[in-house]
Amino acid sequence: MPSKSSKSSSSSSSSSSSSGCRCRCFSLKTLSYLAIFLALFSAVYRYLDARLEQFYIFDPEHLHDVSQRAISAHGEDTRSIVNFIVAELEQKVGPNYLSTQEEWVFNNAGGAMGAMYVIHASITEYLIIFGTAIGTEGHTGRHTADDYFNILQGTQLAYVPGEFKPEVYPAGSVHHLVRGEVKQYKMDESCFALEYARGWIPPMLFFGYADTFSSTLDFPTLWATTRITAREMVGNLLQYKL
Repeated sequence: MPSKSSKSSSSSSSSSSSSGCRCRCFSLKTLSYLAIFLALFSAVYRYLDARLEQFYIFDPEHLHDVSQRAISAHGEDTRSIVNFIVAELEQKVGPNYLSTQEEWVFNNAGGAMGAMYVIHASITEYLIIFGTAIGTEGHTGRHTADDYFNILQGTQLAYVPGEFKPEVYPAGSVHHLVRGEVKQYKMDESCFALEYARGWIPPMLFFGYADTFSSTLDFPTLWATTRITAREMVGNLLQYKL
């Protein structure tokens, strides 16, 4: 007749064995679901990424042209330049896709600091006025979108490793940062730009938020940025603007 201890030992090993089996089954199920999700996500991403052009409502060439005409009309009066650009965009794309409230907030990203006014924000595009009256310098970030800096006032400098001279972008020029590339940049003294990004915008937000948690701890500005960006993105989604 088996002893009580051997019964309990046998029962305990049987229970741990079934528990281990359940864990393995759970892990395999989780991995299977994860693999299916990643496969579906990749397929949707590739499909949409190949068709990004159809979601855009702004054109880089038109933005460069209107920036140059605004500078020609108003010289160094940056506020009038901005008003000129926004007024023309209202006529071209319609007021429903634009924010004309001119809400300015600080922006810290990549070590650089300035202020921005969000004109448009959606899943595939953003258009802002960005700049500072006292100069700044930092890292451009490596982004999931092409970025076009149309310089409205002042001069922007950019640098890439291996070069011994800076790229120089005066007022009226455009600095195109190609998707996935990275540079050091400097806005020398007072400098403002019409910045247009086209591609996948949500992943860029991590770059815009990182300095808050690693350096500035300026949570009121973080909240203002989030509120404005979310309002514009959701508003555009409700109009079927991806």
